[in-house]
Amino acid sequence: MREKSRLARAPQELRLGLVILAMIVVLSLLRPNFLSLQNILEMLNATAYNGILVAGLLVVLIAGGIDISFAAVASVAQYTALTVANATGAGLGEVVAIAGSIGLGLGLVNGLLVSTLGIASIIVTIATQSVIYGVLLTVTRGQDIFALPDWFSSGLDLLVVNDAEGNAYVLSLQIVGLVLAFGTTWFLLNRTHFGRQVFALGGNAEAARRVGFGTMRLNLLVYGYMGLVAGLASLVQAQYTQSVSPTALVGRELEVVAAAVLGGASLEGGSGSVLGAILGLALVVIMKNGLALLGVSSYWSDFFTGLVIVAAVAAMASRARRRWRDAPGLA
Repeated sequence: MREKSRLARAPQELRLGLVILAMIVVLSLLRPNFLSLQNILEMLNATAYNGILVAGLLVVLIAGGIDISFAAVASVAQYTALTVANATGAGLGEVVAIAGSIGLGLGLVNGLLVSTLGIASIIVTIATQSVIYGVLLTVTRGQDIFALPDWFSSGLDLLVVNDAEGNAYVLSLQIVGLVLAFGTTWFLLNRTHFGRQVFALGGNAEAARRVGFGTMRLNLLVYGYMGLVAGLASLVQAQYTQSVSPTALVGRELEVVAAAVLGGASLEGGSGSVLGAILGLALVVIMKNGLALLGVSSYWSDFFTGLVIVAAVAAMASRARRRWRDAPGLA
């Protein structure tokens, strides 16, 4: 019982790491190719879009909010940027600027509405998601884009290494984007005054307001950052799939929220870490990849993801009750 209690009180990152290690051991025994470099790189490429969004959502969750509209924001940014590129011959810099600006702008709208309407952020962002997605489908009529600029379609691989058997191992735009997203988020949260204010806002919004933190400014920055990240992530996804579809991204929010929550980001705000988010993302990715390698139908992925979210939220609630029970004067 004592060992069980110690494990229950261990940091979320440690417990996640142990679960991931156990999954890796089991899957590598069942499918030896699971730990192949090719499979690992494919997992990183395939999950880059979700991972970049997890990095942005982590900031929103720590601030005490939640954003459900990021997939719709990414869809608009992606479609607009690459439509302009096809029409005008815009290059990488212009495409990145367009997608980032659209994402930032829509994120700022979310931040403004959350600050001024005084209602739960989940309600606000569900509403903005519906509006943004509806406008996108109306304007585009749901038409996909398959003819992308040549420089975009040919790939933006930064390093290609071939082994003795001729297999190519690529350091791609997706992997670089994923690393930069988590690195930037870590720096903002742990090495800037903005990060300290975000934690304070999520921990106790009223106390943060009383000590002079501008809550509207912080909300604008937090949701603006989420929008910017979504806009940039959309380009990473388009380059990976070699196409743009206005309907492809919306509906995948569950995996992003699952990774952030699994990593210990509290839905009540005030807590979370980049390491935890990375581990939460890794658990979801390994679970999905393992199911695929074992031949389990992809239709079960959402089922297991949902179960994992329920388990993570239940564990959070248990830890919260335990902290309340162990608090001085409450025993």
